[in-house]
Amino acid sequence: MDVSIIETSGLGDRSYLITHGDIAVVIDPQRDIDRVLDLAAERGVQITHVLETHIHNDYVTGGLELARTTGAVYVVPAGDDVEYHRHAVTDGDIIDAGPLHLRVLHTPGHTHHHVSYVLQDADGAVEGVFTGGSMLHGTTGRTDLLGSDQTEILSHAQFHSVRRLAAELPDTTSVYPTHGFGSFCSSSPASGDSSTIAEQRDTNPALTQDEQTYVDELIAGLSEYPTYYAHMGVINSRGPAPVDLSLPTPVDAEELRRRIGAGEWVIDLRSRTAFAAGHLAGTLGFELSGSFVAYLGWLYTWGAPLTLIGDDHDQILDARRELARIGIDNLTGSATGDIHTLAHDTPLRSYRVADFAALAADIENSSDITVLDVRRADEYGKGHITKAINIALHELPGRIDDVPTGEVWVHCASGYRSSIAASLIDQPDRTVVLIDDKYTEAEHLKLTT
Repeated sequence: MDVSIIETSGLGDRSYLITHGDIAVVIDPQRDIDRVLDLAAERGVQITHVLETHIHNDYVTGGLELARTTGAVYVVPAGDDVEYHRHAVTDGDIIDAGPLHLRVLHTPGHTHHHVSYVLQDADGAVEGVFTGGSMLHGTTGRTDLLGSDQTEILSHAQFHSVRRLAAELPDTTSVYPTHGFGSFCSSSPASGDSSTIAEQRDTNPALTQDEQTYVDELIAGLSEYPTYYAHMGVINSRGPAPVDLSLPTPVDAEELRRRIGAGEWVIDLRSRTAFAAGHLAGTLGFELSGSFVAYLGWLYTWGAPLTLIGDDHDQILDARRELARIGIDNLTGSATGDIHTLAHDTPLRSYRVADFAALAADIENSSDITVLDVRRADEYGKGHITKAINIALHELPGRIDDVPTGEVWVHCASGYRSSIAASLIDQPDRTVVLIDDKYTEAEHLKLTT
């Protein structure tokens, strides 16, 4: 029996392929199912069952399409109201996949109908548990995604679900969560790459705190989450369309400039420093790296046509794959190549890239600068640069006019969010400076409160 992890680092999630002999079961697959199919082919196995722990709020599932493609049984919690045929399961049900057996445990908290799957061998010995958004590594799934009126109820339910898992499963049981590797679906940062029930007894707040303390601290620690989450549950309940991972239609320089002039979403995927060195006015810089899809999805006007600029076709295709995972499908064009060629005779815009040491020097020599902190309010509240103004990145599109004119130095925790913010506020009446540096350097330089 083997458990293979399929990592989706951009969203902080994991899917799983469980194999035994020539049989396989898949847990919580992402929409780009070619990764699952390739792994199954490599292992020489037939996927007989596809299981969902819950209706996902942070990505579009690939479960329905994977089941249709492979002829597998599609398993979804019975309480979830969906518009397609599935095998509905409730607490205590057994998924019989030949040599693989998975017992269903109702573990509400992340959602009302959330289930976990206990992996057992033919003799009933427990091998692992797939906990979705219930028990994570050193934390639990967030409980506020169904609305503030449900948060406290679900938080209490989450406490009891994690306690149930710990009470009913052996200490040696491996814990395989879907969320908790950077996902906003985690109520607090997770810890470690693997874990067992025994380890969770020592580290999971639902197992180390009393119920009310756990609930109070969980709710107090919940931060904002991406706006695209509002669309995921709807898509997943309705049934996602088959995924399209093809290259968006190439557009020439003239058409690219027309789209920019019309105010359409035109996203430049190149590195933050390449964008700063020269970009087309009116485009937005979203470097194609770790946090790309979460923040583009957060700021994006849902359903709007989207054009991508990249270094090459591979970069465009990688971005399309990431966007497809959260249901952004209206990609109407792409452009690649040298940015000067794409600009044709249009002047490029640019701005300076610096570090916190340069900011410290400039603050000493001039008082006529603005420091813009685009971290979340909870991050800002824990410490910030003296006199910095705070407008969280996800609030910035609606508050551009709140950013002063003149020289504006923009920062976040690592440089990624500030690079997006710099592209948003880059206008002729501002001299933008992107701080591409870690916030800890500002602390070391004693720039912070």
